[in-house]
Amino acid sequence: MIRFNRKLTLKELLKEKRKDYRNIVIIQVMIVTVGLLFSDIILKEQESLSSKLIITLFSMFSALYAFLLWDLLRNFTNNQYLIKGIIFVIACIVIVGALTEFPFYNIIEFENRRAYLFVLHGCLFPIEVLVIVFTIRDIFGGNVLTPEKLWGAACIYLMMGISFASLYDLINFASPGCFGPILPLGIPSYSECIYYSFNILGSTETIYPNPIRLVRNIGVIEAVWGNLFIVLIIGKLLTLPRMDETGDERLAD
Repeated sequence: MIRFNRKLTLKELLKEKRKDYRNIVIIQVMIVTVGLLFSDIILKEQESLSSKLIITLFSMFSALYAFLLWDLLRNFTNNQYLIKGIIFVIACIVIVGALTEFPFYNIIEFENRRAYLFVLHGCLFPIEVLVIVFTIRDIFGGNVLTPEKLWGAACIYLMMGISFASLYDLINFASPGCFGPILPLGIPSYSECIYYSFNILGSTETIYPNPIRLVRNIGVIEAVWGNLFIVLIIGKLLTLPRMDETGDERLAD
């Protein structure tokens, strides 16, 4: 990390960043996979043991993902107020979420669960956007193609899908039935938003053909940004000279 690795060589710094990108990509794949493969069970059998175990696993991946985003952010800034402020917000989100949304018990209950979830997700969404901005600046910066840029590109693409899913979920909290049917609050809603987001990002059809205008328009924005990112990243990375194993720059083949 920048604040701890001032004496590290460029090669060591790039290796550290590559590890952070790779860890996030792995967790992103797990979140998307669990959210898509088991959404049917979560939606239909919310009180079953299997559904509760899946929700617990999904929640653990999501909490780890939030902390990994903070860990990645430390590569990009030395602003201690920002770093400490974000880790404080993430810790509060995870702790409050564990006390209120753990499927096997509820230590704390809110009278207006919809408003509470809106605030909880609303605190996390700006952090996701901030990390995306820093990451885009990182992979499009520099004049050499290094392995961490490839991992960073994969990280951003998956992060876009997950972040837009968070945005759709916020809209669903504010406007129930925005996709058509009323989605259950919590993980069931979020898993469906992941499904919708990656359908839009992958330019495939969804089972929600008539969402409200806001969701439809944001879906268009997501599709355009996703395709534009692919075009830009291919054009950027393929024209950069590569760095060999010793950390020296060499011309691309």
